[in-house]
Amino acid sequence: MEKKPLVYFLCTGNSCRSQIADGFLKALGSDKYEVRSAGLEAHGLNPRAVQVMQEAGVDISQHTSDVIDPEILNRADYVITLCGHADEHCPVISNKNVTKWHWGFDDPAKATGTEDEIMNQFRTVRDSIKSRIGQFVKEGK
Repeated sequence: MEKKPLVYFLCTGNSCRSQIADGFLKALGSDKYEVRSAGLEAHGLNPRAVQVMQEAGVDISQHTSDVIDPEILNRADYVITLCGHADEHCPVISNKNVTKWHWGFDDPAKATGTEDEIMNQFRTVRDSIKSRIGQFVKEGK
């Protein structure tokens, strides 16, 4: 069986955005891609991210919040950063064949306001990430 390309999603804390992207790519493209995610730090899985993904029919409740693993980073076919901080502070990748992209999304964990307003920000970011993942699965870019 042919090895599936490895996609490694990175953000600051591997708490929200990279977890959402990981969940959607596994749900929409696990037949095409091996999917991993990590952060510059491990902030723990954000319960609101879990909740909005459940609303979208994707269970990420068993995901772990992990720091970047140099071995995975250097065998990844795609490294996709989801926040400016991760893009700027991404470790050096020794794999010359890697495709590195930056898909910037606002951090929903920084949302303020009522619980409804905060959850709506999480849903907005979730839907934006889902749309971008759908495009990637369909077009490979």
